[in-house]
Amino acid sequence: MLVECITYVAVFLILSAAAMGSFYLCWDHSKALISASDDISAALVAGERWRTDVRAATGTINVETTANGELVKIPQGEKEITYMFNSNKVERQVGSVSLPVMLLPRVIASEMKPDPRNGVTAWRWELQVAQRRKETHLPLLFTFEAAQKMP
Repeated sequence: MLVECITYVAVFLILSAAAMGSFYLCWDHSKALISASDDISAALVAGERWRTDVRAATGTINVETTANGELVKIPQGEKEITYMFNSNKVERQVGSVSLPVMLLPRVIASEMKPDPRNGVTAWRWELQVAQRRKETHLPLLFTFEAAQKMP
């Protein structure tokens, strides 16, 4: 009877250890999914903001490459919206007196470039966001396209 009791306890401990291991594995993957979906959501919001700004441009959009990174200046009437990529982050600044607002942290690569097509200049923003967790195996690559209403 004592041997049976020890056997039942040993089986219970083995099953409990396997269940806890499975639980924590699912927990880690769930956190990785949440962080990846947060990064995707933030990138999509930033991309839609950029597309709205490009569509509302009233003049020629200028791209400047500086020692600190890339600057994209989008004129909109009396103000100018500037997108800055430096120090692995993308920032947006409205006018020259306001402070820049960070759109995306942990950016690996960001390139905004014109894409001329049959008399219309479309713009393309290629973006790569760094993964926060090692469990995320897919690279977070995005491409946004927009065209000005008035060149």
